[in-house]
Amino acid sequence: MTQPLRTAGGGRVDRARTLAFTFDGQPHTGHPGDTLASALLAAGRHQVATSVKLGRPRGIAAAWAEDPSSLVQIEEPFPEPMLLATTVELYDGLVAHGLPGQGRLAEVSDSARYDAVHHHVDVLVIGAGPAGLVAALTAARGGARVALVDEQAEAGGALLGGTDRLDGAPAPDWVAGAVAELAAHPDVLHLQRTTAFGLYDDGFVLALERRTDHLGAAAPRHVSRQRVWRIRAGSVVVAAGAHERPVVFADNDRPGIMLAGAARTFLHRYGVRAGHEAVVFTTNDSAYEAAVDLADAGVRIAAVVDARPEVPAGWAAACAQRGIAVRPGSVVTGTEGTERVSAALVAPLADGRTGTAERIGCDLLLVSGGWNPAVHLFSQARGTLAFDEALGAFLPAEELDGVAVAGAARGVLDLAGCLADGRRAGEAALSAVSLAAPTDPALPVTPAGAAPARSLTLWRVPDGSAAAGTTSFVDLQRDATVADLARAAGAGLRSMEHIKRFTTIGTAHDQGKTSGVLASGITAELLGLPLQTTGTTTFRPPYTPVAFAALAGRDRGRLFDPERTTAVHDWHVAEGAVFEDVGQWKRPRYYPRPGEDMEAAVLRECAATRGGVGILDGSTLGKIDVSGPDAAVLLDRLYTNLLSTLKVGSVRYGVMCGVDGMVIDDGTVLRLADDRFLVLTTTGGAAKVLDWMEEWLQTEWPQLRVHCTSVTEQWSTFPVVGPRSRDVVGALFPDVDVTNEAFPFMTWRDTTLGGVPVRLARISFSGELAYEVYVDSWHARAVWERLVEAGRPYGITPYGTETMHVLRAEKGYPIIGQDTDGTVTPQDLGMAWAVSRKKPDFVGKRSFARAANADPLRKQLVGLLPVDRDTVLPEGSQIVESPADGQLPPPPVPMLGHVTSSYRSAELGRPFALALVKGGRERIGDTVSVPVNGTLVTVEVTGSVLVDPEGARRDG
Repeated sequence: MTQPLRTAGGGRVDRARTLAFTFDGQPHTGHPGDTLASALLAAGRHQVATSVKLGRPRGIAAAWAEDPSSLVQIEEPFPEPMLLATTVELYDGLVAHGLPGQGRLAEVSDSARYDAVHHHVDVLVIGAGPAGLVAALTAARGGARVALVDEQAEAGGALLGGTDRLDGAPAPDWVAGAVAELAAHPDVLHLQRTTAFGLYDDGFVLALERRTDHLGAAAPRHVSRQRVWRIRAGSVVVAAGAHERPVVFADNDRPGIMLAGAARTFLHRYGVRAGHEAVVFTTNDSAYEAAVDLADAGVRIAAVVDARPEVPAGWAAACAQRGIAVRPGSVVTGTEGTERVSAALVAPLADGRTGTAERIGCDLLLVSGGWNPAVHLFSQARGTLAFDEALGAFLPAEELDGVAVAGAARGVLDLAGCLADGRRAGEAALSAVSLAAPTDPALPVTPAGAAPARSLTLWRVPDGSAAAGTTSFVDLQRDATVADLARAAGAGLRSMEHIKRFTTIGTAHDQGKTSGVLASGITAELLGLPLQTTGTTTFRPPYTPVAFAALAGRDRGRLFDPERTTAVHDWHVAEGAVFEDVGQWKRPRYYPRPGEDMEAAVLRECAATRGGVGILDGSTLGKIDVSGPDAAVLLDRLYTNLLSTLKVGSVRYGVMCGVDGMVIDDGTVLRLADDRFLVLTTTGGAAKVLDWMEEWLQTEWPQLRVHCTSVTEQWSTFPVVGPRSRDVVGALFPDVDVTNEAFPFMTWRDTTLGGVPVRLARISFSGELAYEVYVDSWHARAVWERLVEAGRPYGITPYGTETMHVLRAEKGYPIIGQDTDGTVTPQDLGMAWAVSRKKPDFVGKRSFARAANADPLRKQLVGLLPVDRDTVLPEGSQIVESPADGQLPPPPVPMLGHVTSSYRSAELGRPFALALVKGGRERIGDTVSVPVNGTLVTVEVTGSVLVDPEGARRDG
């Protein structure tokens, strides 16, 4: 399509190249350097979307991230909702459409890459406008390591959207020189397309760099699309500029109503006239620049409506020279139009009241109610704000250590002042990091101009209609009006935080950049309070929306959580194992044969192990080397049972409790020497137990001479389990006497296999005769394969964690975290035997004396057998008394406990479960009920040990 509003020349777009894009199904063209918004305006299109609640047409109201209304959805190359047309850089092949205030999430996964970088500097400058560039140059010349970040595609800030001259040349020429000088400094990092979205304590800043968004489908696949920079700076300079503020009046939301400064930016930066015939409504001098520049570019300016009673002489003369009518002491009271503004209603303003309105035809209405410094980042750093009556805006009210605010962000709105303020902030930043200020060249010379006249603070135009304020929009994105604010005030709300939530003003994607201060000003008027009293809402990160994918970075998919694999992982994969995640480890859950589901595979593995021999990869068990002269003392203090009496070559089961006496982990302990132990923990508890040991060593008992070292990855562990396990181990290690007399239960022996050191231990987590084989992980695969080969004559069967769970549950062995919930003591588990009565003290011992721990109705671990011999009880199911009529009583139903583990048993030939039940051991032999899918299943309470309670199999 044609571009009727594109100027014949000028702008910073590359007119030599044409980009094709589609919007709302219609083909359009633009140029490199355009945004989607500027390209649409060039085509004469203002309406982009409709509003979220009322469905009113909405258009392009600003030129960058402060725009409250031009929401679009990108469809190509990847679906992405809720973007602003003003911030989407145009690329070839872009496909987009407008949104009714809300978008649609993509139905396909995002294949783009995202990453994060940590960076440390002396000085970080946020914003590459005139103040920010001078601050960065000052810091770099002073020898500081500098980072300069700016959210636009190129440096220059407001200088790119105007006609300013520096040292007699166009301002962009000076910008190019400044950028070149910064690039020549080896310790300067300069990032464009990078938004600092969060400023935190101690100079920590988060910034998002959009690296390839502007390239579309042409983006290289190996380059991350976006990058989060985590920057630590000794000093931060915030030179984020200011946002132009609108004025609220009736029907102020029609497409074609735009901030005056935005129209000037579209003209000078993008070479686009935003309309054919314009009315300019202002309370300050800055809108005159837009009026004059647009008139010079061929736009008919029907009138400049100035709410101030007097017009500055210089601007009045400039307007007269161009035939522009100026109406002082007047305001726009409303607009006409359907899909786009067609007329402005202009009336005189006197004593807070408007007179008779006159209709002035236009297709563009430019508004300027003043400027709000972008204090968001300063406020995020907990800086306080104060309302400046002269400026009609909130400014930083204090100096923060390590943070300096410069330029328009500090309320300095003239170019010469911004340059000088940038140098001041740069020197302050150098001083904060103990560097001397350089002897800089003179600041660039700006043309002399008349001092700006005092602006008029006008939040809204008085509306005397019967439906006052109902179409006077404060927040265009939320369809929130003056009437909504009046309703909030009438409901007794006084805090802007409460009013924000009542009206939703400032909660949309723009976070109140244009609406926040307006809402505060109008609320203050409604309540009759000083604006400093009402204040603003809290500015919270992020400054602009950040995609979850960018925040996740590379921590997604398989990299979301670290994946740990054992040395035998590839063997398990080749055998068709199905894996589950346990404490970040990939553990084989079961090994299905053709036609088997999990239940069938697990029943087969259980029967093979209890009837012959099975082998498990138990390498993920936590292993901690505890060594030193006081190693036994430490373990005695942390475990409930006595470990100092353990003989070298022996093994003992141990329970570890928290200070509240509740079980936090269990495992076995091998004594390797008088001053050395190998502590085995649960897979998921390994890191927690090591941290627990170190916490006590470092904070409570630093005098103990002990070193704790994780050796989980160093040692691979393979339990060989079942009545034929002795045959397998004996065949592979003929030098080891594996008889009961020579190698009894809970002892260990060292040997070798082909010159490789191997440790064997008689430990059983299945209740069967079992040997655990320990070998360093370098040789683990070879030893595993030798074990499997040695077991073939005996039908050795690899089994996974699901079978391991069934075997241990049949023996009543609990899994900490599954059969416990943080409220379970060793006594509740039936492990009073594991609590020493000889030790004077250990962590958790005093808690056992609490009256609550002696309560006979404490939940205790028991077994459950469904009477129907068929139902597998869902884990987590509640347990209730069996009602006489077979029906649950009305709620609340008293609960006796819950099912912790539940399986189908090949050994028992039926399902069974473990459960925590109130007074459970006293209820053995009783029947209770478990609600399952609307039916009460009757179960018998049994002891927790359901297979070989005498332990004859385990003892071989």
